[in-house]
Order: sequence, then structure tokens, then C-alpha cells
Amino acid sequence: MVPQPDPESNPNVSATEPPKPHLPYSLSTLGIHADDPMNSSTDVAPALHTSTTFRYPSDPSKLKPTDDLDIPARAPGSAIASDAHIYSRLTAPNTSRLELILTELLEAPCLTYGSGLAAFHALLVWLNPKVVAIGAGYHGCHGVLDIYKKLTNCKIVDLFDEKSWDEAGLGKGDVVHLETPVNPSGKAYNIKYFTEQAHKRGAVLTLDATFAPPPLQDPWKFGADFVMHSGTKYFGGHSDMLCGVVAISRKKEGWEKDYWGMFGERLHLGAVMGSLEGWLGVRSLRTLELRVLRQSENAGKLVTFLDDAVRGKDTSEDANAVKAVVASIEHASTQHEDLESGWLKEQMPNGFGPVFAMHLKTAEQAKRLPSKLHLFHHATSLGGVESLIEWRRMSDNTVEPTLVRVSVGIENWEDLKKDIVEGCRALAEERV
Repeated sequence: MVPQPDPESNPNVSATEPPKPHLPYSLSTLGIHADDPMNSSTDVAPALHTSTTFRYPSDPSKLKPTDDLDIPARAPGSAIASDAHIYSRLTAPNTSRLELILTELLEAPCLTYGSGLAAFHALLVWLNPKVVAIGAGYHGCHGVLDIYKKLTNCKIVDLFDEKSWDEAGLGKGDVVHLETPVNPSGKAYNIKYFTEQAHKRGAVLTLDATFAPPPLQDPWKFGADFVMHSGTKYFGGHSDMLCGVVAISRKKEGWEKDYWGMFGERLHLGAVMGSLEGWLGVRSLRTLELRVLRQSENAGKLVTFLDDAVRGKDTSEDANAVKAVVASIEHASTQHEDLESGWLKEQMPNGFGPVFAMHLKTAEQAKRLPSKLHLFHHATSLGGVESLIEWRRMSDNTVEPTLVRVSVGIENWEDLKKDIVEGCRALAEERV
């Protein structure tokens, strides 16, 4: 954790001490205390600051003009004194506090943005690749990439076709973008493998880890260079804020240049979080570990029941009700060969994520199932404390019309199971 900066400093003045090493506290403890160095008043719950602009020092001798892109002397991801802000597009109390906590939780310096897609756009702008290898995954990232391609004429190749990488000349400065677990199925991919394939060509591995936030996955252990999150999901956790996050590996050569380069470009891209959203993010990270572990545990139990039902391993009355309408289940925990090989359990030792996909036997059944449920809200997005289900074609026309995406919340899992069973039973009785 980092020390309290000099209270008379401004954002371009170094802290009074060098940053201290990452403290050996647990994730749950860091969620509560990682931002303690920014406490400057007696309030336990940080105040919501709404100002966009902040007064300069009243002492003329402390006025130090800077250029927009000057690199501050403070350490990347370090605490900023409460009286050191200038303008909220640069730094602000709530978003800076959020970044300090995220830097500790993700064990890498973090920058926040107004949304996950804004974070992905900022990453592309900074890296400026000529070739990008990407899989299916979240359709929104493909939309951002299409805009980037329109401006740069970069080549987009298939993540799973390495021959296409080499034919396009993927090499130094280019990007291999991996999403794992992937949207909307929750299927996981081997980070270490794709990192090695990227690095041996001189490219960087950017990882979208939205579906596996701490403590489910440690991307740095497997060589990732940049990790992004749609913080709207699990970092927010309450379906009430938009947020994007980019974290930069300290093991990557030139990581400090990357951090300050993206910090400066964010000022001009203007894709910063609002103060209210920053405040909500701080509130939410206090309970991140509790929520994510409960959600992942719930999902694991539901997937085991549903998958056993579909595969005929469970022949109970409830299982037969599910089997009547559900064709298959997708989730990292159903990747039995990958679990046996060992890499998946090593990559996700604490659970396999709270999102999974159900493939219904017909598109009409997939469309109608959400209306049969009482505890799952039919809505897009995911990661909140409440369980959601979405007939995915409502917001993503790239998926099969038989797919429904399930985002599991923190409710009692047996209540959720009963809701799904009764919904499937009611759907089967309609014979659609």
C-alpha cells in the first residue's frame, strides 16, 4: 500500500516517501483498507465529492504550471492528497480513491474509465496495433474494434486461427485479445497458452477478465500484459454504475510509460468516470470478495444440477423437468477435459464464475423461459447481487436464438434452483 502524500502537494508532486511494497493482506481486508492512505477527515464512509474543479494553492510560491501531458512525479496508482486535485478530467477524490483500491485488489496500477468499452477503446488507442487477434466474446468490443479499424485500417484476425495471425503479419506492437471466461457462455480459455503465442511473436496479451474478477483468477500469474474489466459488473455489483478498468502488469517492460501514457491520453479522450460512479465503486469494492465467492458458489451448484439433468446423470422429477426443455449447459465447470488436464483448475482455483449459458431446445422456449421465472429478472448486463436471465438475442444478434444467459446473484441457491425447475416445468406444459 502507498503512503499518504504530502498534504501540500499537487498531482504533479511526488509523495513524501517512495511507494511501499504490496501489503500481504487478504482481498477482503484490502477491500476495506486499501484506501486508508487517502483518509483526511474523520468520516468512516468516504464523502461524495461532486465538484469538477478545485482551487489552486493560495500561496503563489506553490503554483507550478504544467503541460497536460507532463508525467507526474508520484508513483503510478499511488494515493493523491485530498487537496491536490485540479480538474476532474485529470483526477478527482472519489475516482482516485477507487483506483487506489483497485490497484491493490488487482495487484497492478489501474486506470478507470466511464465504461468497459471506453477502457477497451483507450487500450487500443494507446497500443495502436496494426493487427488484432480476437475471438467471438462480447459483441461490444467488436463494435469498438470496427471503429478503430475504420480509423486505422488495422487487420482483425481470428484468435483461434494462428495461421491467420502469421499471414496478417502479427508481431511487435500488435495485440492478442483474450476474453476468459467468455461472454455469454462462461467458457474459459488457457491464458498461459495465448500469452506464450503472443509473446513469441512480439505481441502483447490483453485480457478481458470481467467474468472472473478477484479472487477467481490471477491473470498476472499466466503472463498477461494488460487486464481490462467492465467494472459495471462485479466491481460495481449493484447494477447502478458504469465503469471500465485497465490494469497494467508491472512485469511488462515499459509499464510505467504505459501507465502515464494512458493517463495523459485519458485526459483528452475524456472517458473518465463521474464522481457519483466513483463513490459507488468504492462502496461496492468493500464487499467484492464476499459477493463474488457467493455468486460463483451458487452458480457452481446450479450448473452441476442442470448439467447432470441434461446429461441424464440425475433422473429425479426436478431433473426431468429441466431435461424436457434444456438441450445443454455451458460454463467453465462443464469443461471436463480441461479440468482433467489441470490448467483450468490452476487458472481458476476459487470457482469458475457466476455466469453460464443454457441452450433451450427451441428458440421460442428460450424467448419464453424468462417470463416463467420469479427470482431471475429478465434484463441484460450481469454481476449484480440479484440474479438475472436474458434471452440473449435481445441485445446480441451474434448468438444462437436458443441461448439464454444466466447471471447468478447472492440469493439462496436452492431457491434459485426451484425457480428454474418450476419455470422449465411450466414451459414444457406449454409445448412450444
